[in-house]
Amino acid sequence: MEMTTMDHFLLIILSAFVAYLPRFIPLRIFASREIPEWFNEWMKYVPVSLFSALVFKDLFINSRFQFVGVDNVTKLIAAVIVFAIAYRTRSMGLSVVLGLCAIMLLSLVL
Repeated sequence: MEMTTMDHFLLIILSAFVAYLPRFIPLRIFASREIPEWFNEWMKYVPVSLFSALVFKDLFINSRFQFVGVDNVTKLIAAVIVFAIAYRTRSMGLSVVLGLCAIMLLSLVL
């Protein structure tokens, strides 16, 4: 079955709606409520913990979910570089860009 132009348009509109709802609903609910201070303090750690979990998995766990240790030297060296840059500059954007550059250069060299 081939999709028509109207099917594509409908797919785009529905996708936008589905992507918008998870952002709009919490905003609508919490806009009129006072958020407790303990919740704000707790939420400060969520991005760091999620980012750490993603990095750890990418560095030390393969596609078959087996622990690989330090087999991936290129990514480990790039991770050390990114951690140093992030610690020094406190800039997520600069860390990501320089981390990508480090991966590119290290993959050419190693």
